[in-house]
Amino acid sequence: MTILSREFWSFAGERAIKTFAQAALATIGGGSVGVLSIDWVGVFSVSAGAAVLSILTSVVTKSK
Repeated sequence: MTILSREFWSFAGERAIKTFAQAALATIGGGSVGVLSIDWVGVFSVSAGAAVLSILTSVVTKSK
């Protein structure tokens, strides 16, 4: 499987989505009382950053 293959990007995308969801759950945490009190922009920002790092990790790991 090469970095240019559809299979690689499928797996990397799936890992990035899972990482996004995990980061969102960790950012929201148990301290939030209501849905309206959550800083959704902050949650999205942290989660998107984690997803980008996941993709970059996949690319770097595969290119070794």
